[in-house]
Amino acid sequence: MSELWNRPGTTLVFGLLGLFVIVNVITGVAFYFDKRRATQQAWRIPESSLLLWSFIGGWFGAKWAQQCFRHKTRKEPFRTMLNAIPFAWAATATLVWYLAGRTP
Repeated sequence: MSELWNRPGTTLVFGLLGLFVIVNVITGVAFYFDKRRATQQAWRIPESSLLLWSFIGGWFGAKWAQQCFRHKTRKEPFRTMLNAIPFAWAATATLVWYLAGRTP
């Protein structure tokens, strides 16, 4: 096990994985509280905040919470925007890959 930690980049990989998990948990909890507040007619978390957390890496937590809590499953355009996030990620990654391969 100690050999694993001595490899270059291991700390970065585990750090990014931990950050990914944390962002997804935060996003799922935000969906939970928004659903809870919706049923209580209380102040809500703005959709833009939910989408931002989803975009910065919490999409998996958002989709899990959306299905688990039956929250914002039919609300448009929120549903479409949430489902478009992986495509935005793919387009961004493709653009970065393309631009990285070009010489200045």
